[in-house]
Amino acid sequence: MLSWDVSPNLSSMRQERAWVEINLAALAQNVQQLKGLLNPKTELMAVVKADAYGHGAVTVAQTALQHGATWLGVATIPEGIELREAGIQAPILLLGATNTPEQVRAIVQWQLQPTLGTPKQALVFSETISTLGHRRSLPVHLKIDTGMSRLGMPYPEAAEFTRLVARLPHLKIASVYSHLATADSPDPTIMRTQHDRFQQAIHSIRETGFTPPRLHFANSAATLVDASLHYDLVRVGLATYGLYPAPHLRDMISLKPVLQVKARVTQVKPIAAGTGVSYGHQYIADRPILMAVVGIGYADGIPRNLSNQMSVLIRGQRVPQIGAITMDQLMLDVSAIPDLREGEVVTILGQDGNQSISADDWANTLGTISWEILCSFKHRLPRVAIGQPLETHPQTIMG
Repeated sequence: MLSWDVSPNLSSMRQERAWVEINLAALAQNVQQLKGLLNPKTELMAVVKADAYGHGAVTVAQTALQHGATWLGVATIPEGIELREAGIQAPILLLGATNTPEQVRAIVQWQLQPTLGTPKQALVFSETISTLGHRRSLPVHLKIDTGMSRLGMPYPEAAEFTRLVARLPHLKIASVYSHLATADSPDPTIMRTQHDRFQQAIHSIRETGFTPPRLHFANSAATLVDASLHYDLVRVGLATYGLYPAPHLRDMISLKPVLQVKARVTQVKPIAAGTGVSYGHQYIADRPILMAVVGIGYADGIPRNLSNQMSVLIRGQRVPQIGAITMDQLMLDVSAIPDLREGEVVTILGQDGNQSISADDWANTLGTISWEILCSFKHRLPRVAIGQPLETHPQTIMG
């Protein structure tokens, strides 16, 4: 997990090479913008799994809670524990599957709220808690599979599953939810089918006499595209960090990217025409150039497949990367900046002047998604908080 509290000397030393900047003002604004889309009774869950998509879970969670989020979502128990150890008291939903007594005990100890998607899970939780002398019922969330075909109980069995869990001792159903597979698609057909199935499942549950206290269905894309999918809670990941799940959603809301990646020039030198650069000589200079070496590479999360296909920003100018990206370094053709010096800052991702390079740009080049790009930046890059938010709200206390 990322550490934000490093000694001044170590922090300064790390920033001599490369770092990630996290704009907390942009994060706060994104949360507020998303909250503004919702009915006042609909809550906002900030999904901070995978170390908040590489942004730093604790700081992101604290900022999101101060600006309108009331829930947090994580994938694993250690992710939830990290937030609790930081003093965060908001309700934390475990989105991943948990199956063993050891996991149950940790969930109870750290006051996390698990997802249940099978009767076996529910039985393990109830039986394990009965051995702990735990007086309070554990809030659990029932996952219904409406077409994602991943975790969850098949939607035709939702009523039976809910009836089973409701009867088990030591468990209290806190919500029923499902997850959308294609909410970011311009074609809403599958999303509508899933929504119909979710409504069928909820109707069948209510026919048993049980009313779920909370329903949630929408991820980032669904939150942006259709208010009928908001229900009592929305689970927002990518949009929290200022990126859009799909290009056609850009007009729905104004978001600001939170993350920028910076590095420093470590050497500048002339390269003669015909000179090969880096491993394999994948680039050979076709003319005399001025080359800069930058202290960041694939061990930091720069995809090696971007070699000779990416550019960076220096002094607001776009300059091309050349040669194979190496473990700790990459090379640039900086002929357009003849007075460049060692120590100058290079924007790998982010904005410099009127120019910008986004995770979407990399994702499009590589044929992947921006989620993967954000999560790729390694922990040896320190996260540096910038842009303090102007307004705060009290953190929600867990009930």
